[in-house]
Amino acid sequence: MTRNKHEKLSIAEKRLLTGGVLLAASAVLTIAAGRSSRMAEWYSAHIYPLFVGTVGRFAGVFSFSLSELALYVLIVLLAGSFIHAVASAVRNKCGGPVILQWASGLFLTVSVLVLLYVLNCGINYRRVSFSEKSDIQMVEYTVEDLKQTCMWLTEELNARTGLVNRDEAGVMKLTGEDERAAVTAMEQLGEQYPALSGYYPQPKSLLVSEILSWQGITGIYSPFTVEANYNEDMTAYNIPFTACHELSHLRGFMQEEEANFIAFLACKDAAGEDFQYSGYLMGWIYSTNALKRMDAKAADEVRFGLNQQVETDLKANSRFWNSYEGTVAEVSNKVNDTYLKVNGQSDGVQSYDRMVDLIVSYHLEKDGIF
Repeated sequence: MTRNKHEKLSIAEKRLLTGGVLLAASAVLTIAAGRSSRMAEWYSAHIYPLFVGTVGRFAGVFSFSLSELALYVLIVLLAGSFIHAVASAVRNKCGGPVILQWASGLFLTVSVLVLLYVLNCGINYRRVSFSEKSDIQMVEYTVEDLKQTCMWLTEELNARTGLVNRDEAGVMKLTGEDERAAVTAMEQLGEQYPALSGYYPQPKSLLVSEILSWQGITGIYSPFTVEANYNEDMTAYNIPFTACHELSHLRGFMQEEEANFIAFLACKDAAGEDFQYSGYLMGWIYSTNALKRMDAKAADEVRFGLNQQVETDLKANSRFWNSYEGTVAEVSNKVNDTYLKVNGQSDGVQSYDRMVDLIVSYHLEKDGIF
């Protein structure tokens, strides 16, 4: 074996060894968090905020999504390095060592990303829930309780319908200060719930939001850059709620129903009517859908009292997402469902809907019914 080939093998071996150590560390941390919620809670409360305050703060310096840019760069580098490796192997007639070196680099990159995911996301799935930490009692409720909650949401929603800006088609539009307003809303909620206090970087829209639209996704949290990203192309009422939902992940609350509930609380108590409208409308959608599954007639009665301007927004939202229906969205939904189940959310994508349990419990407690 030539000296050059030996050096390439040595580099590959070091990469494989380092990658193996990183994957082993990821596995140990994941298993430990799965077996001990106390360990996961301690980590989420004391260690994870350091990543938010450093990596998240650095990423927050950029006005664009650093994770989106990194994805594009990674794809280009992956394809370019592979082509270069194949060309070098053919030219120098040493395919084995060259391809192994490329594969070892890929393995190490994946190992680093896996560890970042575990540190900034995976462990947090196993922590104590927000509702438990904030002493929000989950209660069993009747269909009538759910209907009354839907009626409350309808009343609050209708009261704000005429206060939001609308375009010439009557569809809600935003003022343009939504990213800063989302941070303010979360900071204000943190004054009421200490578990949510801390530093929040501004959420960011993607440069190419169609990437999310084709997948049927409203927003995404990047554990690799500790960023909250959202789809700016979707119907406007989704954006404030989605921004707050993704920001809640930066406080270490990864369970989707809890992130939804936190976003609901943040939006409904925000200063701007557009955020309030967004929060109540998203809460209304989830709650009335749950009511429809339990009592379709009761759900129809609730919808009958909905302001027509809200119906305009709902129709615009349906048109938007219908235009992206297809295989990509179906595959993305299945991948997300599997991902959530692997991370301990046995309901998969249906876990988003369990936000309704929290809203009803919150409403019953607020009204002194429970």
